[in-house]
Formats: sequence, structure tokens, C-alpha cells
Amino acid sequence: MSAEAARKWLMYGYAALLLAFIILPLLIVVPMSLTSSNALAFPTPGYSLRWYQELWIDRRWPNALWNSLVIGLSTTLLSSILGIPAAIGLAWGNFPGRKLIYAIIAAPLVVPVVIVGVAAFSFFAALGLVGGKLPIVLTHTAMAVPVMLTTVTASLSTFDRTLVRAAQSLGAGTLRTFFKIILPLVAPGVVTGAIIAFIISFDEVVVASFLSTGAERTLPRMIFSGVRESISPAIAAVAVLLIIFSAILLAFIAWLQIRAQRLRMRAT
Repeated sequence: MSAEAARKWLMYGYAALLLAFIILPLLIVVPMSLTSSNALAFPTPGYSLRWYQELWIDRRWPNALWNSLVIGLSTTLLSSILGIPAAIGLAWGNFPGRKLIYAIIAAPLVVPVVIVGVAAFSFFAALGLVGGKLPIVLTHTAMAVPVMLTTVTASLSTFDRTLVRAAQSLGAGTLRTFFKIILPLVAPGVVTGAIIAFIISFDEVVVASFLSTGAERTLPRMIFSGVRESISPAIAAVAVLLIIFSAILLAFIAWLQIRAQRLRMRAT
């Protein structure tokens, strides 16, 4: 075996060990969610689907799922409305302080989420808004906009701006140029950013713990409360469903990236 082949197989082995280290602890949750016992245990004494059925019998879980979906979709919409124009302005603009503005927008990516939660609670408590979905949506939007900004900016880095000038020379206005030229070409970055923004909001628990009440509990907040109060196998069942859901979204993002790369190769 040549040195090059040995190096390749060594890298494959290292990647397989790394994936096993990450994935195997998640797979342990699967048999725990199928236990017939009333408590979490591994190995399980028997197997049953009773805890998946419990998720629909106990109305707190569907209500928490609905709250998470509403907050996640609202966050995705707002972060798209704010992030796409900001990305275009920062990527194509030439004005002083551009890097400073980008750093300010990206600050939620580096600030600890506990600090974000405390600051959001102090701000919305002073306004009397704690306890509803609106403060959670606005705070999650502040956390998701930097992601949308980054993915759209990456798409704009390979954008041919002569297409915009050509459209304008043919009489297209700003909005028509945006919806007919810019948005379709940066769509992979927009969709990727939107999916990641949704995942950030859907999986977030710290801010939701500060700003939500019992009626407005999100699914991660429900799981966290269940772990503290009564460890039920239903929590493992929810975790399995969330893992499957996140895997589907990540696979869709990977497909979009591969498709965008193929389109760029065809264009060149």
C-alpha cells in the first residue's frame, strides 16, 4: 500500500471515529425512548411505544410543539426580512463603518446566551411584555439575523453584479431587479440561512426559560422542565423525534449546497 493510500484510509478511519463519538451517544436515546418501564433506564427491561403515544395524550406536549413552531417560523420570517437587505447593503455598499456595523449585527453569535436572556428579560419586563410569544420571537430574531447575514453574504460573494446593471439598463426598477434577478440567484444562501435560523429558534431553551410562562412553554423548555421535575421516558421520545427532524433539515441544507455548487460549475 502506497503512502498516499495509507494516508487516505487513515483520514477515513479518523473521520469514522469522530462521527461515532458524536452519534453513538445520540443513538442510545432510541432504545430508552422505547422502554416499557416508567423510568429512564439503559439497558431497557422491555420495549413499547407507550411513551410515543403519551406525547399525544398529554396535551402539554402538542401545545409546546405548536408554540415552538409559531415562534420558529416567525423568527425565520423576521430574520429573512431583516437579514437579506442588510447582507446586500454590507456586501455591496462602500461606506465608512461598514465593518463596525457588521460586528454589531454579529454580536449575538459571540455573546453568551445567558447574558442575552438576562438582558432580554430586563428589557421586556420593563415594558410589561414578559410571558408572551412576541419577546421570544424578537430575541430569537436578534440571534438568527447574523446567521442569515452570513449565508446571504457568502452567496453574494460569487454574484455577478453586471446582471443587476443589465436589468437596470433594460428599465427594471429596484424591486423588480431584486425579485427577478438577485433573490433567485442567492436563494440557496437564503434557504440555508432560513433553515438554520429556524433550528436556532426551535432548539433554544435559555431565552425561552427567561421569557416564557407555563402557557407559552416551548418544546425545549418543556423538556428542560421535565428533566428537572420528573424524568419521564416521554422526554427520550421527544428527543428522538427532534434528532430525526434536525437530521432531515441538515440533509436538506447539504443538498442545497451541492445543488448550488453544481449550478455554479455549469455557469462557469
